[in-house]
Amino acid sequence: MKKLSFLLCLSFLIINSCKESKSKTSETLAISETKAETILPKTMLSKEFKDYWYNGEAEITSYKLEQARYGEMRDGTAVMVFVTEDFLPEEQVKADTYSKKNTPVLKLNATKNFNTGIYPYSIMQSTFYPVVNNEHAIKVSASIQEWCGHVYTQLNNRRDFEIMSHSYFQNEADQNFNIEKTWTENELWTKLRIDPKTLPTGEIDIIPSLEYTRLRHKAIKAYKAIASLDNGTYTLSYPDLNRTLKIQFNPQFPFEINGWEETSVSGYGSSAQPLKTKATKLESITSPYWSKNSNADEDLRATLKLQ
Repeated sequence: MKKLSFLLCLSFLIINSCKESKSKTSETLAISETKAETILPKTMLSKEFKDYWYNGEAEITSYKLEQARYGEMRDGTAVMVFVTEDFLPEEQVKADTYSKKNTPVLKLNATKNFNTGIYPYSIMQSTFYPVVNNEHAIKVSASIQEWCGHVYTQLNNRRDFEIMSHSYFQNEADQNFNIEKTWTENELWTKLRIDPKTLPTGEIDIIPSLEYTRLRHKAIKAYKAIASLDNGTYTLSYPDLNRTLKIQFNPQFPFEINGWEETSVSGYGSSAQPLKTKATKLESITSPYWSKNSNADEDLRATLKLQ
């Protein structure tokens, strides 16, 4: 009898345990289904969009740059290169060949070049943003080179945002960590080019540009910001960082970026003061620039007013 009672109790526990496990699984599925329902709709690409962005060329725009650094203003140049390409969703690199499994992205390579006294700065940020326009950038990277050393940071969009950062500064050094997915400042420049009306507004959590976090030695994480969209100007204000970014663009397709202003504290100690970095559009061309690599093609740099 004792043995029979024990077996009955054991069976009861197993059955209820299975029920509990099944209940949790159902709950998990319900949560997953709820999340799936909140995914934003894909942007339907117009013929106008396809004709402009899938014509085998990139859009290259040059800017006069007034860059705040070390509490002073520096003259330089900035360039934005927008181009569509196929991206491998798992490896998160450009695809060598076409496949239906590839992710079509609008890529932005944004560069800045300026001098601080005797030594030069070279900055490049790359953003790979799906043209469906309903998810975060697949990948964002940034590199900064100057005579003191160089830093490189990369964000990969997987289960979380995976951050890898290498720096010659002791407090930053080599880092690998994950953070929750949220808006990234880098991706908003490409999102704007697809449809500025889909830009987030109001109070948002957002990761500042990788250029900013590395130059200012700020933690790569989400900060509170107030975002607004007003007839060709998109503004991000970060109260905790005492920083404001304004992007000026043409409100008509293809929504060209005419310039931007970034106001924040520059310098250290007694030289620290609020300064305004400003970029003003010089020229814009479309070109398959990757094939323009002969000496004769240097004239295109003159067209862009880069020399």
